[in-house]
Amino acid sequence: MVTFNLKLETRNYLMLSIIIPVLNEAATIKNLLNFLSEKSSGKNEIEVIVIDGGSNDDTFEIVNTMSGRAQSRPLSLQIFNSDRGRAKQMNQGARKASGEILYFLHADSFPPKNFDEYIISEVEKGNPAGCFRMKFDSNHWWLQLAGWLTQFRWRACRGGDQSQFITKKLFDEIGGFDESYIIYEDNILINELYKLNTFVVIQKRLITSARLYKQKGVWNLQYHFWAIYVKQWLGADADELYSYYLKHIKPSKKEA
Repeated sequence: MVTFNLKLETRNYLMLSIIIPVLNEAATIKNLLNFLSEKSSGKNEIEVIVIDGGSNDDTFEIVNTMSGRAQSRPLSLQIFNSDRGRAKQMNQGARKASGEILYFLHADSFPPKNFDEYIISEVEKGNPAGCFRMKFDSNHWWLQLAGWLTQFRWRACRGGDQSQFITKKLFDEIGGFDESYIIYEDNILINELYKLNTFVVIQKRLITSARLYKQKGVWNLQYHFWAIYVKQWLGADADELYSYYLKHIKPSKKEA
């Protein structure tokens, strides 16, 4: 049952644009969209922009149906098509966005209650970019530790699964996501923000799925993630990183 709770108490200051890149997320997307409606504070104007990279399941149809029931303020929903690739999809979402703040969210990540209040509060305090700390939906000790470490500002603890907020002004100034990167695009953007010393970690937990760790094995996948991190640090280009990903990480059709 679709339950977009469209609350009437609006503050009408900064608008938040939530941008969600998707590809074959029919099993997850409805839950996430309902979650965002239920867990927003109701005090701010929010638009949700889903960018589909060519799904061949029911993702587009599900979101399109929901969008027809969620056009009232303060929370609206739209879906658009895009060329495949998360960087391309998120840049397309940013171009479509009306808000002063962009919030990039993966389809299997669920932010904390009143997430909009936390994000807008940080921007109003002069912090133009940042993320939430993270927790995996797994009891594996390593994933629990990895999530715990995300409370710290260390660059090595960052990743796209934590979600990313950034003012549209700053996003445009740094040129958005580098579309030459098919993978690791979140980290490239975060690197630029760390260079500018404009990144804050909100000390509230976002819950993200450990589904790829379950598919590939925790230690196997973590090794390959570390390998990509080191390769990029040593100067590997976007094509080299993507080739490594295709060989060692990309889910098979059976897994996806």
